[in-house]
Amino acid sequence: MRTYSRLAAIAGAVTLAGALAACAEAPRYGDQPYYSGQPAQTYPSYDERVTEYGTVSYIEGLQARNRTTGAGAVLGAVVGGVLGNQIGSGGGRTAATAIGAVGGALAGNAIESRNDRVDYEAYRITIQLDRGGQRVYEVPTPGDLRTGDRVRLYAGQISRI
Repeated sequence: MRTYSRLAAIAGAVTLAGALAACAEAPRYGDQPYYSGQPAQTYPSYDERVTEYGTVSYIEGLQARNRTTGAGAVLGAVVGGVLGNQIGSGGGRTAATAIGAVGGALAGNAIESRNDRVDYEAYRITIQLDRGGQRVYEVPTPGDLRTGDRVRLYAGQISRI
């Protein structure tokens, strides 16, 4: 009977940790919507069929936030639950197992998010126009563009000169 209650406590702790990991926020990189190859702002007198020339003044990588898979939380919950199960007896052991599982899930998720590599979801390219003003584009990749490159803008497309 005692083995069954321990197994049930561990299974409950793992299920709880999995449910908490499923509630994690989806990855986002910014508050603005993603427009591939389109100006980030609208200009009332802007005609896309006009060829404009300028210089790339800034390229910014837009990072994704919350890039964890949940594996760290699950592994942390299992380890925390097992360690918590070693403490106390009876109802105290069950409480220690649950607290260990929740604490392990939080610690595992934090460790996983800290060890993730930096991924960029998109890039924001700012172009200073020759005739004054600037255009800002959000694109999935900057290609071969670098800061200081001369570019031509036509129909929402950026090409290096």
